Amino acid sequence: MLKQRVITALILAAIFLAALFALPAGYFSFFIGAVLLIGAWEWAHLSGFTAIWQRLLYSTVLLLLLIGAAAYFGFASEVRPRLADDAIRDLLVIGCIWWTIALLLVQGYPSSNLLWGHQLLRLCMGVLVLIPTWVALVYVRQLPNGAWLVLLLIFVVALADSGGYFAGRRFGKHKLAPAVSPGKTWEGFAGGFLANCLLALLLATVLDVGLLWALVVILPASLVSVLGDLLESMVKRHAGVKDSGNILPGHGGILDRVDGITASAPVFALALLAAGAFAPVTGG
Repeated sequence: MLKQRVITALILAAIFLAALFALPAGYFSFFIGAVLLIGAWEWAHLSGFTAIWQRLLYSTVLLLLLIGAAAYFGFASEVRPRLADDAIRDLLVIGCIWWTIALLLVQGYPSSNLLWGHQLLRLCMGVLVLIPTWVALVYVRQLPNGAWLVLLLIFVVALADSGGYFAGRRFGKHKLAPAVSPGKTWEGFAGGFLANCLLALLLATVLDVGLLWALVVILPASLVSVLGDLLESMVKRHAGVKDSGNILPGHGGILDRVDGITASAPVFALALLAAGAFAPVTGG
C-alpha cells in the first residue's frame, strides 16, 4: 500500500508541476477546472446522489458555472486573460465568509447537520467549496511569478499537514474536533502552524521579501487549511464513506487530496490581492 501511495503521489506531482509551469497561464485554468469537475463528481456522491446521471448532471452544472465565472471574471477567450480585480475580490470575500460558516458547522457537528444534511444543501456546499477554489488558483497563476506563488500555496498546505501529522503523533493529547476527525489534535495543529512560521522566516531571510508580507500571506492560509480537511471529513462521516472516491490508487479521491487547498486558496489569493504586492499580468 505504501509503495502504491508513493508511486501515485510522484505521478500526481509530476502532472501538476508540468501543468503549472509548462502550460500558459490561461490554459492552466482548464487544467484546474478539469480537476475540480472530478471533485464535483465526487461531491455529488458525498451528497447522496449515487446514480451516474445525477453525478453527471451536477458536474455539468459546475462546468456551466465555471464557464460563466470565466467570462465574468475575465478568464475567458485568452491564453493570458485580463482580470477583473474588483469582481474577483468580491468572490474571494464570499469564499472566505463561507469558510467562516463552515468552521461553525464543523464545531457544531453532529447537531449542525440539521442545517446542511439535506442532499440539495450539500450540493450547494459543493459549489461554495469548488468555485472559489478555482477562481483563487486561476487568479494567483496570473500574477507575476504566479506559478511559484501557486507552488508556495501547495507547499504551505503540505507543510501544515505534515507538520501537524508529526507533531500530533509526538505530542498530541487534546482532540481538535473529535466528532469529525478523532485523529487530529490541537498539538498537531500548532505543529503545522509553527512549521509555516519557520517557512515565512526562511522566505524573508533567503528571498527579497519582507517578513511581515510573508507572515500575512502564509499564516492565514496555513491556519485555514485544516478546515478544508475537517469539512470534507464531516461530509464523508455523514455520508458513511471513508474516501471521496477511488480514482487515485492508495489515496482515495481527488477531494481527499485537495481538501486543504479548497479552504486555503481563497484566503491566500485574497491576502495577495489585499496586500497589493503584485499586479495582474496583462497582455501577451
